[in-house]
Amino acid sequence: MNIVQQWKQADSDFIRKKVIEHNMEQLPDKLKTSNDNVSFILKNDIGEIIGGITANIYWNHMHIESLWVDKSVREKGFGRELLKRMETYALDKGCRFIFLDTFSFQAPEFYKNNGYEVFGTIEDHPKGFSQYFLYKKFDM
Repeated sequence: MNIVQQWKQADSDFIRKKVIEHNMEQLPDKLKTSNDNVSFILKNDIGEIIGGITANIYWNHMHIESLWVDKSVREKGFGRELLKRMETYALDKGCRFIFLDTFSFQAPEFYKNNGYEVFGTIEDHPKGFSQYFLYKKFDM
């Protein structure tokens, strides 16, 4: 046996795949779903990426991993539109809820204003800030 400290994307992907395989073995067939990544990208008129949202769907829920809008176009509704598109996609895929995390210096109020509820907080992380965990449940 040999433990090596390194970062390789292929190794990380392999470990993630094995965890997913283990998890699927534990669930009854009726709960098993595919594990899919999805993103919506905001581009300007010359094709540059100026925003986007990424998420992962499995077990009939969505985890939003990242939402970013360039400073030059913030406060113009693009973040809300990206979030709305992702929510519509989640509903179309049969998701029962969406969850995410954000920091106090990022966008907790944005998510709350869009119907998300805080279900957990880590205070003083990073030091002097807080990390929030939020979700939005769909009526199904």
